[in-house]
Amino acid sequence: MQEFIYHMVPADMRGDKLISLNSLETAHPELYEKYSKKYFDHPERVKLLRRQIPKLNCLWNDVIHFSPLHPYHVYNALTELGIQIKEELKFYRVPIQNLKNNKNAIYMYSKETYRGPNNDIDEDDINFININDYKEMKEIPSVTVEYYKDEKEKGNKFGLFAFIPHLLTYGEVDIKDAEIITWNNL
Repeated sequence: MQEFIYHMVPADMRGDKLISLNSLETAHPELYEKYSKKYFDHPERVKLLRRQIPKLNCLWNDVIHFSPLHPYHVYNALTELGIQIKEELKFYRVPIQNLKNNKNAIYMYSKETYRGPNNDIDEDDINFININDYKEMKEIPSVTVEYYKDEKEKGNKFGLFAFIPHLLTYGEVDIKDAEIITWNNL
């Protein structure tokens, strides 16, 4: 059975390969400027631009970040909580085999070990994966739903993929055969 990973479709996509933010700086400086702005909206987030990823031995923005969870599960959790969101956010549904030439790891992103964006990632939270053994997540972690509830009650902006493991890939990802889906449909 084919397994997939998910990546939000950039508003301004060029070409048929996803590349890391740091690669974008050289390939398309104007897009790098546009997409790196999100790291300057909070004093701690800017430190992510220099954050090291253990085991992969690279920076946070040297890799492409994917979700192993179909985005519908995030959409559904948010709407059930009455959180206002965009209805038809688009994602690439990428066959896991498209990562076969890359170095790939899962960042566990657990609430227990996460210490904020300006702290190091615990080495035990990064695990290399064999894409032939990869399986999609089938449900959103309960800790993520609790996070949404707490942040909504506080009136805070929050990350959509908090405490959902991230699949990190070091290298380009061909998306010619990726399907574009909307997160409000499973």
